[in-house]
Amino acid sequence: MTSLGTLDVLTFNLNNPGRERAGRQLAYLAARPEQVLVLTETADSAGCSLLEDRFRSAGYSVTFPRPEGRERGVMIVSRLETRPLETGVGVLPYRAAGVTVDTEDGPLDVIGLYVPSRNASDEKIERKRSFLQDCRDNLLDGRTANRVVLGDFNVLEPGHVPAYRFFAPFEYEFYEWLGTACYVDAFRHLHPELLDYSWVGRTGDGYRYDHAHVSRRIVGRLRGCSYVHEPRTMEDRLTDHSALTVQLAISAAAPLVVADPVDVPVVTEALF
Repeated sequence: MTSLGTLDVLTFNLNNPGRERAGRQLAYLAARPEQVLVLTETADSAGCSLLEDRFRSAGYSVTFPRPEGRERGVMIVSRLETRPLETGVGVLPYRAAGVTVDTEDGPLDVIGLYVPSRNASDEKIERKRSFLQDCRDNLLDGRTANRVVLGDFNVLEPGHVPAYRFFAPFEYEFYEWLGTACYVDAFRHLHPELLDYSWVGRTGDGYRYDHAHVSRRIVGRLRGCSYVHEPRTMEDRLTDHSALTVQLAISAAAPLVVADPVDVPVVTEALF
């Protein structure tokens, strides 16, 4: 169980699972100690519907702006009561989801992002650039509230080791903008020199794609931030990304009574 007096958040890239893998992900996620789960690379699919339906039927709060067509997005699953939060993002809005949870220190906002990946095509580059620019123009910043922004950003920190030539200035500029918007990279704040990665290519090169940034006003409440490699490295792996967990010395105020979503009866569940 989560330590008394902490509020923990996990970001986990689902990699748009089929039903079988979604079932295994469900069992893993239900056993995690974090109260709030930010699940990225969701889709309008049978696997993501299974996760949504099972968690909701078990009493969890589920926020899932369902992506259109072949698009991808974010789902937030919480064992705490949540209120909807408008993130401000209008370009590919299902890739930005937000909720507010109550704590003994006041509201805490949780925003999940799934930034588009890209290849070398002009279309994919412009799509990613437009999403990141819209975030820079409109995403809620860290000055106005206690807030955590986390997910699969598909960008690297400017000093990333190793360095990769194919990343463009606009991608590094988004990471830098988070700092100007009064957010702090939780992992790098706690581990200034540590090299760790959330995605590893076929050649063994590592990339720190998954991030968690907290508003500067609560950086003193950080008690931990680390990558959880098991879902990516286990024999029958659950996803191609490592998860990332964040621990804040903040006491949650409104826990929900939830059941085990693996066993709970489900009234309806998409079969497509």
